[in-house]
Amino acid sequence: MLDTLLTSPIVATLAALFLWWFSTGAILMRVKAADAAQAAGRGTDGHVWSVVLALPLLVLGLFGFTHTLTDTSVGGVYIAFLSALAVWGWIEIAFLSGVITGPNTAPCPPFAALGRRFLSAVGTIAWHEALLFLTFVWMLAQTPEAANRFGTWTFAVLFVARVSAKLNLFLGVPRIHTDFLPRPLAHLPSHFRRGPVTAFFPVSVTLLTLAAACWAERALSAPDAAGTLGFTLLTALTALATLEHWFMVLPVPDDKLWRWMLPASEATKTRLRKDA
Repeated sequence: MLDTLLTSPIVATLAALFLWWFSTGAILMRVKAADAAQAAGRGTDGHVWSVVLALPLLVLGLFGFTHTLTDTSVGGVYIAFLSALAVWGWIEIAFLSGVITGPNTAPCPPFAALGRRFLSAVGTIAWHEALLFLTFVWMLAQTPEAANRFGTWTFAVLFVARVSAKLNLFLGVPRIHTDFLPRPLAHLPSHFRRGPVTAFFPVSVTLLTLAAACWAERALSAPDAAGTLGFTLLTALTALATLEHWFMVLPVPDDKLWRWMLPASEATKTRLRKDA
Protein backbone atom coordinates (compact mmCIF):
# COMPACT_ATOMS: atom_id res chain seq x y z
CA MET A 1 0.00 0.00 0.00
CA LEU A 2 2.86 2.36 0.82
CA ASP A 3 4.44 1.78 -2.61
CA THR A 4 1.12 2.55 -4.27
CA LEU A 5 0.80 5.76 -2.25
CA LEU A 6 4.35 6.91 -2.99
CA THR A 7 3.95 6.34 -6.73
CA SER A 8 0.58 8.05 -6.96
CA PRO A 9 0.77 10.97 -9.43
CA ILE A 10 -1.22 13.09 -6.98
CA VAL A 11 1.19 12.38 -4.12
CA ALA A 12 4.19 13.00 -6.37
CA THR A 13 2.77 16.31 -7.56
CA LEU A 14 1.98 17.42 -4.00
CA ALA A 15 5.48 16.37 -2.92
CA ALA A 16 7.07 18.48 -5.66
CA LEU A 17 4.82 21.42 -4.75
CA PHE A 18 5.65 21.18 -1.06
CA LEU A 19 9.40 20.84 -1.68
CA TRP A 20 9.37 23.84 -4.04
CA TRP A 21 7.47 25.96 -1.51
CA PHE A 22 9.32 24.80 1.61
CA SER A 23 12.87 24.85 0.19
CA THR A 24 12.37 28.35 -1.22
CA GLY A 25 10.96 29.58 2.09
CA ALA A 26 13.71 27.92 4.14
CA ILE A 27 16.46 29.54 2.07
CA LEU A 28 14.81 32.96 2.25
CA MET A 29 14.25 32.55 5.98
CA ARG A 30 17.92 31.80 6.60
CA VAL A 31 19.37 34.65 4.53
CA LYS A 32 16.86 37.18 5.88
CA ALA A 33 17.64 36.07 9.44
CA ALA A 34 21.32 36.75 8.74
CA ASP A 35 20.29 40.14 7.35
CA ALA A 36 18.30 40.93 10.50
CA ALA A 37 21.21 39.94 12.73
CA GLN A 38 23.56 42.18 10.78
CA ALA A 39 21.12 45.09 10.92
CA ALA A 40 20.80 44.66 14.68
CA GLY A 41 24.58 44.75 15.10
CA ARG A 42 24.93 41.10 16.07
CA GLY A 43 27.80 40.41 13.68
CA THR A 44 28.49 40.63 9.97
CA ASP A 45 29.43 37.02 9.26
CA GLY A 46 25.94 35.51 9.46
CA HIS A 47 25.76 35.05 5.71
CA VAL A 48 29.09 33.22 5.63
CA TRP A 49 27.90 30.95 8.42
CA SER A 50 24.74 30.23 6.44
CA VAL A 51 26.87 28.81 3.64
CA VAL A 52 29.15 26.88 5.99
CA LEU A 53 26.35 25.36 8.05
CA ALA A 54 24.55 24.33 4.86
CA LEU A 55 27.55 22.36 3.56
CA PRO A 56 26.04 19.03 4.70
CA LEU A 57 23.22 19.76 2.26
CA LEU A 58 25.74 19.88 -0.59
CA VAL A 59 27.61 16.77 0.58
CA LEU A 60 24.43 14.73 1.02
CA GLY A 61 23.13 15.96 -2.31
CA LEU A 62 26.25 14.93 -4.20
CA PHE A 63 26.36 11.59 -2.42
CA GLY A 64 22.68 10.91 -3.06
CA PHE A 65 23.03 11.87 -6.72
CA THR A 66 25.93 9.52 -7.41
CA HIS A 67 24.45 6.75 -5.25
CA THR A 68 21.16 6.67 -7.18
CA LEU A 69 22.60 6.61 -10.70
CA THR A 70 22.15 2.84 -10.75
CA ASP A 71 19.06 2.70 -8.53
CA THR A 72 15.85 2.42 -10.55
CA SER A 73 13.56 1.84 -7.58
CA VAL A 74 10.86 4.24 -6.43
CA GLY A 75 13.07 5.20 -3.50
CA GLY A 76 15.98 5.81 -5.85
CA VAL A 77 13.89 8.22 -7.91
CA TYR A 78 12.80 10.18 -4.85
CA ILE A 79 16.37 10.36 -3.52
CA ALA A 80 17.72 11.46 -6.91
CA PHE A 81 15.11 14.24 -7.05
CA LEU A 82 15.83 15.35 -3.49
CA SER A 83 19.59 15.20 -4.07
CA ALA A 84 19.39 17.51 -7.08
CA LEU A 85 17.29 19.93 -5.02
CA ALA A 86 19.84 19.76 -2.18
CA VAL A 87 22.78 20.60 -4.45
CA TRP A 88 20.77 23.39 -6.06
CA GLY A 89 19.70 24.69 -2.65
CA TRP A 90 23.26 24.99 -1.35
CA ILE A 91 24.37 26.90 -4.44
CA GLU A 92 21.38 29.23 -4.03
CA ILE A 93 22.25 29.85 -0.38
CA ALA A 94 25.81 30.67 -1.42
CA PHE A 95 24.47 33.15 -3.98
CA LEU A 96 21.87 34.84 -1.79
CA SER A 97 24.41 35.08 1.03
CA GLY A 98 26.76 37.01 -1.27
CA VAL A 99 29.52 34.40 -0.99
CA ILE A 100 29.38 33.13 -4.58
CA THR A 101 28.05 35.89 -6.83
CA GLY A 102 30.24 37.71 -9.35
CA PRO A 103 33.04 40.27 -9.62
CA ASN A 104 30.65 43.21 -9.96
CA THR A 105 29.14 44.39 -6.68
CA ALA A 106 28.14 47.90 -7.81
CA PRO A 107 24.70 49.03 -8.98
CA CYS A 108 24.15 49.47 -12.67
CA PRO A 109 24.40 53.15 -13.68
CA PRO A 110 21.00 54.68 -14.50
CA PHE A 111 20.16 54.87 -18.19
CA ALA A 112 23.08 52.64 -19.12
CA ALA A 113 23.10 51.40 -22.71
CA LEU A 114 21.81 47.87 -23.28
CA GLY A 115 25.25 46.41 -23.91
CA ARG A 116 26.76 47.96 -20.82
CA ARG A 117 23.78 46.94 -18.68
CA PHE A 118 24.10 43.36 -19.93
CA LEU A 119 27.82 43.17 -19.11
CA SER A 120 27.17 44.71 -15.72
CA ALA A 121 24.35 42.22 -15.04
CA VAL A 122 26.50 39.26 -16.09
CA GLY A 123 29.24 40.50 -13.79
CA THR A 124 26.91 40.41 -10.78
CA ILE A 125 26.14 36.70 -11.14
CA ALA A 126 29.09 35.32 -13.15
CA TRP A 127 30.66 33.00 -10.55
CA HIS A 128 27.29 31.70 -9.43
CA GLU A 129 26.12 30.90 -12.96
CA ALA A 130 29.50 29.34 -13.75
CA LEU A 131 29.17 27.06 -10.71
CA LEU A 132 25.67 26.04 -11.76
CA PHE A 133 26.84 25.34 -15.29
CA LEU A 134 29.87 23.32 -14.20
CA THR A 135 27.73 21.32 -11.78
CA PHE A 136 25.26 20.61 -14.57
CA VAL A 137 28.08 19.54 -16.92
CA TRP A 138 29.47 17.25 -14.21
CA MET A 139 26.06 15.66 -13.72
CA LEU A 140 25.67 15.17 -17.46
CA ALA A 141 29.05 13.44 -17.57
CA GLN A 142 27.86 10.94 -14.95
CA THR A 143 24.64 9.98 -16.71
CA PRO A 144 25.27 8.61 -20.26
CA GLU A 145 25.21 5.04 -18.97
CA ALA A 146 23.13 5.69 -15.86
CA ALA A 147 19.89 3.81 -15.32
CA ASN A 148 18.44 6.60 -13.18
CA ARG A 149 18.80 10.04 -14.79
CA PHE A 150 16.14 11.85 -12.84
CA GLY A 151 18.65 13.72 -10.69
CA THR A 152 20.29 15.21 -13.77
CA TRP A 153 16.96 16.06 -15.39
CA THR A 154 15.77 17.73 -12.19
CA PHE A 155 18.86 19.93 -12.11
CA ALA A 156 18.43 20.64 -15.83
CA VAL A 157 14.89 21.93 -15.30
CA LEU A 158 16.05 24.19 -12.47
CA PHE A 159 19.02 25.47 -14.46
CA VAL A 160 17.13 26.23 -17.67
CA ALA A 161 14.22 27.84 -15.81
CA ARG A 162 16.62 30.05 -13.83
CA VAL A 163 18.44 31.27 -16.94
CA SER A 164 15.07 31.99 -18.58
CA ALA A 165 13.80 33.89 -15.54
CA LYS A 166 16.97 35.99 -15.27
CA LEU A 167 16.80 36.92 -18.95
CA ASN A 168 13.17 37.96 -18.58
CA LEU A 169 14.02 40.10 -15.55
CA PHE A 170 16.81 41.74 -17.50
CA LEU A 171 14.78 42.33 -20.68
CA GLY A 172 11.68 43.53 -18.84
CA VAL A 173 8.63 42.27 -16.94
CA PRO A 174 5.82 44.21 -15.21
CA ARG A 175 6.18 42.72 -11.73
CA ILE A 176 9.48 42.32 -9.88
CA HIS A 177 9.76 41.42 -6.19
CA THR A 178 12.94 42.89 -4.72
CA ASP A 179 12.03 42.94 -1.03
CA PHE A 180 13.09 39.30 -0.64
CA LEU A 181 16.65 40.09 -1.77
CA PRO A 182 19.17 40.12 1.11
CA ARG A 183 21.69 42.89 1.80
CA PRO A 184 24.59 41.28 -0.12
CA LEU A 185 22.49 41.52 -3.30
CA ALA A 186 21.13 45.02 -2.79
CA HIS A 187 22.76 46.08 -6.08
CA LEU A 188 21.04 43.37 -8.12
CA PRO A 189 17.66 45.10 -8.78
CA SER A 190 19.41 47.93 -10.62
CA HIS A 191 20.03 45.44 -13.43
CA PHE A 192 16.37 44.47 -13.74
CA ARG A 193 13.89 46.27 -15.98
CA ARG A 194 10.32 46.85 -14.93
CA GLY A 195 8.11 47.31 -17.97
CA PRO A 196 6.14 45.48 -20.67
CA VAL A 197 7.27 41.98 -21.53
CA THR A 198 9.42 41.42 -24.58
CA ALA A 199 9.05 38.76 -27.26
CA PHE A 200 11.27 36.51 -25.15
CA PHE A 201 8.59 36.03 -22.49
CA PRO A 202 6.01 34.16 -24.64
CA VAL A 203 8.82 32.10 -26.14
CA SER A 204 10.15 31.09 -22.73
CA VAL A 205 6.76 30.20 -21.19
CA THR A 206 5.77 28.29 -24.34
CA LEU A 207 8.94 26.21 -24.25
CA LEU A 208 8.52 25.51 -20.54
CA THR A 209 4.88 24.51 -21.09
CA LEU A 210 5.89 22.18 -23.93
CA ALA A 211 8.57 20.67 -21.70
CA ALA A 212 6.00 20.03 -18.97
CA ALA A 213 3.71 18.41 -21.55
CA CYS A 214 6.56 16.20 -22.77
CA TRP A 215 7.34 15.07 -19.22
CA ALA A 216 3.63 14.35 -18.67
CA GLU A 217 3.48 12.25 -21.85
CA ARG A 218 6.51 10.29 -20.68
CA ALA A 219 4.87 9.76 -17.29
CA LEU A 220 1.75 8.33 -18.94
CA SER A 221 3.77 6.00 -21.17
CA ALA A 222 6.40 4.94 -18.62
CA PRO A 223 6.80 1.15 -18.40
CA ASP A 224 7.12 1.01 -14.61
CA ALA A 225 6.10 2.81 -11.43
CA ALA A 226 9.51 4.41 -10.91
CA GLY A 227 9.43 5.93 -14.38
CA THR A 228 5.91 7.25 -13.85
CA LEU A 229 6.99 8.77 -10.53
CA GLY A 230 10.11 10.40 -11.93
CA PHE A 231 8.41 11.98 -14.92
CA THR A 232 5.50 13.14 -12.75
CA LEU A 233 7.95 14.93 -10.44
CA LEU A 234 9.58 16.56 -13.47
CA THR A 235 6.18 17.57 -14.85
CA ALA A 236 5.23 19.24 -11.58
CA LEU A 237 8.60 20.97 -11.22
CA THR A 238 8.50 22.32 -14.78
CA ALA A 239 4.90 23.47 -14.32
CA LEU A 240 5.95 25.34 -11.16
CA ALA A 241 8.83 26.96 -13.05
CA THR A 242 6.32 28.08 -15.68
CA LEU A 243 4.06 29.45 -12.94
CA GLU A 244 6.97 31.44 -11.50
CA HIS A 245 7.39 33.06 -14.91
CA TRP A 246 3.71 34.04 -14.92
CA PHE A 247 4.17 35.57 -11.46
CA MET A 248 6.32 38.19 -13.21
CA VAL A 249 3.30 39.28 -15.25
CA LEU A 250 0.04 38.48 -13.47
CA PRO A 251 -1.13 40.72 -10.59
CA VAL A 252 -1.27 37.98 -7.96
CA PRO A 253 0.15 38.31 -4.42
CA ASP A 254 2.60 35.43 -4.81
CA ASP A 255 4.94 36.97 -2.22
CA LYS A 256 2.45 35.96 0.49
CA LEU A 257 3.45 32.33 -0.11
CA TRP A 258 6.68 32.96 1.82
CA ARG A 259 6.37 36.34 3.56
CA TRP A 260 4.83 34.83 6.69
CA MET A 261 7.89 32.57 7.06
CA LEU A 262 10.37 35.46 7.10
CA PRO A 263 11.57 37.40 10.15
CA ALA A 264 9.95 40.80 10.52
CA SER A 265 12.07 43.79 9.55
CA GLU A 266 13.06 46.39 12.13
CA ALA A 267 10.54 48.81 10.60
CA THR A 268 7.76 46.27 11.00
CA LYS A 269 8.76 45.55 14.61
CA THR A 270 8.78 49.28 15.40
CA ARG A 271 5.32 49.73 13.86
CA LEU A 272 3.95 46.79 15.86
CA ARG A 273 5.38 48.21 19.10
CA LYS A 274 3.73 51.57 18.39
CA ASP A 275 0.41 49.92 17.62
CA ALA A 276 0.58 48.05 20.91
